[in-house]
Amino acid sequence: MGVNGLAHIAIQARNYKDTLSFYTDVLGFKIGHSWSLPAFRITEACMLISPDQRTCIELFDPGAVIAAEGEPAASPEDVRYGALLHFALYVDNVDAIYEHALAYGAQPYVQPDWISLGEPPLQVRNAVVHSPNGEVIEFLEEVDFNRSASPST
Repeated sequence: MGVNGLAHIAIQARNYKDTLSFYTDVLGFKIGHSWSLPAFRITEACMLISPDQRTCIELFDPGAVIAAEGEPAASPEDVRYGALLHFALYVDNVDAIYEHALAYGAQPYVQPDWISLGEPPLQVRNAVVHSPNGEVIEFLEEVDFNRSASPST
């Protein structure tokens, strides 16, 4: 018995149709399954499947009553601090997806760049945006964080 991986991240949309469009039309997710659940005041919900079929985002309408971290922000400009800081998506080209996201209403946070993590240094190419719905999304080119198999020096 153990953990096999992350199943999904759940987000609540301020505007369901616009948020759905951002994840499907801009970031390339596809709708895997849609539902409503009156017991939780869910009118619209769906599971979005990433292009690589490894990651899902569960999307809820604004009226859904779902357990959440912290309190919602009073406005899109407000920042809330809680347990979930951001989520990262592996991408083929950080620069291209960053510009594409900005063209569709995302706000820049960290421009595309290479960063060096730790010793020995691990080079990582990333960028960060605030989605039109307010999520903090990191775009990350594929990197192997598993250094446990590396020989020690």
